[in-house]
Amino acid sequence: MNKQTNFEGLEVGYDIPALPGMDEAEIQTPCLVLDLDALERNIVKMGDYAKAHGMRHRAHGKMHKSVDVLKLQERLGGAVGVCCQKVSEAEVFVRGGIRDVLVSNQVRDPLKIDRLARLPKLGARIIVCVDDVANVADLSAAAVRHGTQLECFVEIDCGAGRCGVKTTPEVVEIAKAIDAAPGLKFTGIQAYQGAMQHMDSYDDRKAKLDAAIAQVKDAVAGLKVAGLEPELVSGGGTGSYYFESNSGVYNELQCGSYAFMDADYGRIHDAEGKRIDKGEWENALFILTSVMSHAKPHLAVVDAGLKAQSVDSGLPFVYGRDDVKYIKCSDEHGVVEDPQGVLKVNDKLKLVPGHCDPTCNVHDWYVGVRNGKVEAVWPVSARGKAY
Repeated sequence: MNKQTNFEGLEVGYDIPALPGMDEAEIQTPCLVLDLDALERNIVKMGDYAKAHGMRHRAHGKMHKSVDVLKLQERLGGAVGVCCQKVSEAEVFVRGGIRDVLVSNQVRDPLKIDRLARLPKLGARIIVCVDDVANVADLSAAAVRHGTQLECFVEIDCGAGRCGVKTTPEVVEIAKAIDAAPGLKFTGIQAYQGAMQHMDSYDDRKAKLDAAIAQVKDAVAGLKVAGLEPELVSGGGTGSYYFESNSGVYNELQCGSYAFMDADYGRIHDAEGKRIDKGEWENALFILTSVMSHAKPHLAVVDAGLKAQSVDSGLPFVYGRDDVKYIKCSDEHGVVEDPQGVLKVNDKLKLVPGHCDPTCNVHDWYVGVRNGKVEAVWPVSARGKAY
């Protein structure tokens, strides 16, 4: 666990939504609440799966942006470290004591490269993704300047249509350049198929991953011919980890959302056609919100609107209830359909956000609850670290 947060001088309702030891009913809203029992079960389950399949699990820190949650993933789930998307995010985890960090993205700005090259001085293994030979010289120069080593993954575009190269000759060319560059080490391949993670159908997701796996196998074969066999082949998300782990070529997973779950991921189906939030994973993250107005008999207004969540993947749903429904929101208000008038002012509801990653990034704190009591309050350590 991260060192104990110092709560001295923090006022509940102004600085922080709750303090350890408070009753769950006293938590100020809107805020993020973690069901610690569900969170721990999710973490242990993924850890057991990875171990049983001989996989490393590098937990995706961009989801929760929390050193405390990542250390829980290391302790309970055997996570080997973290992957994140930005240099400043990586710095937060390294300064928090995480010792194996992948920036699963390209770093091109000279100042960012310089900051990245300093991080190994803090005792961490640092890996970064490359998809352009021109990037290699800049990374090498910074590593040499600081007397450090940066490890590199060549990123393959295996279907997401964003960063990465598409052909084996391109992969080999970049890997050779990395291998020849002072201060750099060619460590492997980044091959995350992000475009299919939220496809509802298991068979549709499998078809996308079958194509990606074939592409990755071809690249690995080409690298072996060049004498550059990758140490790590990394990828896999909450919607696909079972494909990568049975591929015979991947050896590292990058799952993130499994720990918290959200409404969008919950809708996808497993091999038996069942929603994955109905057995595979549990909802552990909630936006706790309070009814602030019920002036209209059929509508309740709550205090969690756009500023408390991201709705890019759809509206949240009210957890554990089918008698009320969250139907729209504006900056500071959420409107809940209440046809039977069952809600009262100050009633609290748990919302499962549509998309956990950007929702977490608009909050300062997680309130961890167990048995009706606040057990932990953790900062969203890397909130706003987008540099």
